Amino acid sequence: MMDITILFEILKGIGRFFINPLFYIAILSAIFLGYRRVKRERRFFHTRILDGWSELKNMLLMGFVLSLIISLFSVVIGLTVSLELLVAIFLVSLIGLVLYLYHVLSPIIVMTLAFCAIVWIDWQDWSYSIWGIDLAGRNVVEGLVITVPVLAGLLLMAEGILIRRNGAKFASPIVEKTKRGMNGVAYYSKQLWLLPLVTIIPGDGIQNFAPYWPQFTIGAEQFSLIIFPFVIGFQQMVRQKLPMYVYPQMGGSIVLIGELVLIVGLLAYFVPVLGAAALALGAISRTVIGVYYSRSEDRNSYAVIRSEKGIMIASVLPDSPAEKMGLIAGEVIKKVNGQLVLTEDELYSALQINAAHCRLEVLDHSGEIRLTQHVVHSEDNHKIGLLIVR
Repeated sequence: MMDITILFEILKGIGRFFINPLFYIAILSAIFLGYRRVKRERRFFHTRILDGWSELKNMLLMGFVLSLIISLFSVVIGLTVSLELLVAIFLVSLIGLVLYLYHVLSPIIVMTLAFCAIVWIDWQDWSYSIWGIDLAGRNVVEGLVITVPVLAGLLLMAEGILIRRNGAKFASPIVEKTKRGMNGVAYYSKQLWLLPLVTIIPGDGIQNFAPYWPQFTIGAEQFSLIIFPFVIGFQQMVRQKLPMYVYPQMGGSIVLIGELVLIVGLLAYFVPVLGAAALALGAISRTVIGVYYSRSEDRNSYAVIRSEKGIMIASVLPDSPAEKMGLIAGEVIKKVNGQLVLTEDELYSALQINAAHCRLEVLDHSGEIRLTQHVVHSEDNHKIGLLIVR
């Protein structure tokens, strides 16, 4: 009977996930991201690469499997969180979304700021009431010393995986002027991911402001279930190297930091002070990674810039003839149907020579020439799907 009760409360907890305002604020933010990206791409290239809803679909779908894994792990090891922690995470995430500061929305930054806020409340012996919720740091900090770093480590690993898999996919090209007056292309990736995590709150504190909230009992202890929308944000600009090389490397480094934070957080069970050390180590390391990649991107050095060897590709539209030919950003088209091409007009004129069997000579990222071909209908030669550096 207890198993049926727990299952029933889980189902009710899932339903109440949708009453959290952070969920809807994240949706609006993702829609705004898509709108800004499409507007920017049309300004530089007169077309958009992905539709304006792509950021929203990416946010809702890409983190779902990871959220299941983290939720399962948390439940298995008996990880519980306090209501105070969730409120603090909500407020930090809200500020990051509203101010458009997605650097702040790295899980380790959010969790560290939330933990510091609760420690400060405890130190000052303060108490607050927000939306009918009574918050106090007293008797809460000790239990969070283990919970926060473990959860932060898991979410930081998820952030690294998401960046590694999706960072380059949503990197939008931006045309910039170099110091020599040439057009160079930078790539800007700004994304959100939503991870609905099952969180367990011990005690009956949540009943004080939400008596209808689902609860279950194990032994003499009462627990409440909340499906909480953890929002992960990411933003990074790259110039010197292509996104397909930078973001997987960056994501891998973040995964390693997450693993370290998780291990040290678990050791906090035996030495509590290690919990705070894990958060500090993670927050500093994640900040250093962001600063390192930002400062290494000199505005006078571009991986994608107008080339004297041919047509430099800035991006390729999905499902286009160019994508089917295997063309990617950063490659240089030297010849089209045997004709040397240096300008956009020369490119499209050469395409008309033999559109039914179009042959291209392309200089790849290694500087090697490769051949590719595909059918391009004569009436669609301007729809080949290439965004080039003019």
